[in-house]
Amino acid sequence: MSSSGSRSSVTPHAPSASAASPSPEASAAPAASAASSEVFSLLARMEVGELTPEQHAEVARRCRLPDWQSRQMSASKAAELIHDGMTVGMSGFTRAGEAKALPLALVEKARREPFSITLMTGASLGNDLDGQMADAHMLARRMPFQVDPVLRRAINAGEVMFMDQHLSETVELLRNHQLSDMNVAVIEASAITADGGIVPTTSVGNSASYAILADKVIIELNLESPAALEGLHDIYIPQMRPSRQPIPVVAPDSRIGTPYIPMDPARIAAIVLTRGSDSPSTCTPPDDGTQRMAGHLVELLKQEVALGRLTPALLPLQAGIGSMANAVMSGLKEGPFEHLTMYSEVLQDSTFDLLDAGKLDFASGSSITVTEERGRTLWKDLERYRDRLILRPQELSNHPGIVRRLGVIAVNTALEFDIYGNVNSTHVCGTRMMNGIGGSGDFARNAQLSVFITKSLAKGGDISSVVPFASHVDHTEHDVDILVTEHGLADLRGLAPRERAVQVIENCSDPSYRPALRAYFEEACQRGGHTPHCLEQALSWHREVEVKGHMRAMRTAAEPSPSLAGAAPSLPDATA
Repeated sequence: MSSSGSRSSVTPHAPSASAASPSPEASAAPAASAASSEVFSLLARMEVGELTPEQHAEVARRCRLPDWQSRQMSASKAAELIHDGMTVGMSGFTRAGEAKALPLALVEKARREPFSITLMTGASLGNDLDGQMADAHMLARRMPFQVDPVLRRAINAGEVMFMDQHLSETVELLRNHQLSDMNVAVIEASAITADGGIVPTTSVGNSASYAILADKVIIELNLESPAALEGLHDIYIPQMRPSRQPIPVVAPDSRIGTPYIPMDPARIAAIVLTRGSDSPSTCTPPDDGTQRMAGHLVELLKQEVALGRLTPALLPLQAGIGSMANAVMSGLKEGPFEHLTMYSEVLQDSTFDLLDAGKLDFASGSSITVTEERGRTLWKDLERYRDRLILRPQELSNHPGIVRRLGVIAVNTALEFDIYGNVNSTHVCGTRMMNGIGGSGDFARNAQLSVFITKSLAKGGDISSVVPFASHVDHTEHDVDILVTEHGLADLRGLAPRERAVQVIENCSDPSYRPALRAYFEEACQRGGHTPHCLEQALSWHREVEVKGHMRAMRTAAEPSPSLAGAAPSLPDATA
C-alpha cells in the first residue's frame, strides 16, 4: 500500500476561507419513502450515458467537475473497486450523511462472492446499512462506533472485531499509520466543485481525512440533499506532527478552513448518483423523568451563575446523542439563560428548539441528526439557519484541546454509574457492547463541567442504574463532575470518595434500591480504605442480572436504613 504522503497533492492547511455560495437550485430532503427508495436505487444503477437530458442538467448543477461524465458509473460497477481484505472508509456520523448506494451494492456482491473488509466510518450509519453489511458477513472489523442491533449481535458473538474508539482519535491513528492504510474512501456529497472539492451533506465526521488519505475515492452525489448545505461546512486538517500548529478555533463560530474537502480530481475513481434521505433520529419526546433531570441541571447552572462561575450565556454546550441528552438540553429553554452557544458533535432537535426559542446564538457540530417531525421543516428552511451553524470534521468538533480552550459544558448519557462516580457508557453487565464510547470521553475529560445523566432505573425497575461497582468503566471518577437522575443531582467536585458515595446514593439512586446501596457502603466503610469496597459483593448486582435477568432481590436485600445525608456535604450556598 502506498504511504499517505503519496495519496494526495492536498496538504493539511491552516488558512481561513470564506464559505462558498450554494448552487442556485433549491432542494429539500423529505422523509424516506418507498417511492424515493425506488428512484434512488434506479439512479444508482445507471451507467454513463443512460441519463435523461433533465437528469444530466440536474447533475451538472451539482457537479461542476468538467469531466464528471467520464467518472460516473453505477453503484454495482463502483463496488468492483473494493476487494477482499481492503480497508474502506465511509462517510456517516450519527446516522447522517452516510453513503447510501455503495454499501447495498457491496452487500449484493458479498452474497454472490463472499469477501470481507475493515470498515471505518465517522460514527453510526443510518438506513440499517451496518446491519445489512453484518448480515452479509462482509465486515471483518468495524470502528469506531455503531448503533445497529444486527451488528451489535455480531460483535458480541465475536463475529465482527469492533474497535471502540474515542471519536477524536480515529484519523490521528490512521494518519500516523497506527491503523491499516486506507484503500478506498466512499463519501456522500451534496456537490462537487470545479477542481474536485467534495461538499459533504449532513455530516462531516471523518470524511475529509478519509478522502485525503485513501488511495481511491468514490463519491456518491446525492441529488436529494438540500442545496443550502453548500457553504455550511468548515474543513480544516491539522498539520502532521512534529510541525503541527495550534488549531485556531477560539469560539464556536470560528471559521478556519474551506467549505469543501480539497481533493486531487485524479484520485476520484467513481461518481455514483443517488437520491436518498438520512434515517430520522429515533429520539423520543421529553417525559416526566427527563424533564425532572433537566430541572436539576437548570438549577445547578443557575447556581453557578449566582456564584459568579458562569455568566447567563454559560459556556459552549455539548450534548451526546440520544433521547435523554436531547431532552435535557431542550429543557434549557425554560432557564434564565441568553445568548447560548454550542460546540458539540451532533446537532439534534434540541439545537433547533433553542435556536427557534431565541436562546441559542450559534451551534457548531459535525452532523445534523433530527427526528422526522423536525426534518419536515428543517430541510425546507435550512437557509434561515445557515448563518448560525457550522459542520466540522469530528477531530475538530471533539478535539480535546479545543474543548478545554472553550470550557465546554458537556452533557452525556450513562448506562450506569457506581457510588464513587465511575461511569459505564458502553457495556451491559461489563461484557456486552451496546453502542460505543463515541465522543463522550473526548468531552468528559476536557470539559469545564462534565455531566452524566441517566434514569435511575432500567427495564421497568428491574435494574438499578446506580450500582456499588461499575461493571465496566469508560469514564473514571476523575473525569466526572456531576451525576443526574430524575431523583436529583450529585455534585462531586472537590469531594473524596466517601463523600462522593453519600451524594450519589442519597441524591441519585432510586428509593427502592437505596437501602441496599446504603448497607453496602456502610459495610465497606467498616472494612476501611480510601475507596471502600466489599469485593466479594461488588459485582453481585450484575451477577443477579446474568442469572435471573433482574436485580429485584437487591430491593429486599437490606432493611430500610437511615439516610446517609447527614454525612453529605451540601452544595455551596449561592449567597455565601
